[in-house]
Amino acid sequence: MTDAPPGIAALRASTDASLGETARTWLDKAAAEAASDDGGHQQTHTTWELRFAEAGRRCGAEHADSARIVLLHAARADTATLTRLYEQGAAAERRAVLEALPHLVAGPEALPLVEDALRTNDTRLVAAAVGPYAAEHLTAHHWRHAVLKCLFTGVPVSAVAELAERARGDAELARMLGDYANERTAAGRPVPDDLHRVLALTTPPPHKAQES
Repeated sequence: MTDAPPGIAALRASTDASLGETARTWLDKAAAEAASDDGGHQQTHTTWELRFAEAGRRCGAEHADSARIVLLHAARADTATLTRLYEQGAAAERRAVLEALPHLVAGPEALPLVEDALRTNDTRLVAAAVGPYAAEHLTAHHWRHAVLKCLFTGVPVSAVAELAERARGDAELARMLGDYANERTAAGRPVPDDLHRVLALTTPPPHKAQES
């Protein structure tokens, strides 16, 4: 097994520092079970997957996401396993799967999970769906609609990974934002401040005049 990437190593260290002794011991054992499991890609729940489900009770709701990500990485969960856990899990478990994607899936094959989360109105799922994995793999069309989904549901656009980079110079996104702002205004509803923030990002930086 390869060493954990820096992101996972830092996550594990901060999680361990935040947990009490009992919860930390539980996570150590659960991660060891996940690392040694050779049946995590079957269609049945293995021991570590049951630990994944109970992480909130064992580690507390505030640390459950990070504990679950640690377990997913230890188990080397593939896309099929992630999909099963997402489809069968509660909202908190689905969120952890989404947050783990950048650590576990190199290609776009897990995009159906992101797209499913973006079809919900669960703001915590939407926020998790627009993280680094979406920034890297969503097509321009779907990424623009993900930004609008944040505006529709009230998810702060600060949750959108690489927002400034992907929005820069995006005339189509600017048009969509303008249309949405006009619809809100016509309906007598306020335009979200975040819309103006994103719209400003779509404006390309002015070219500096060449020196003679």
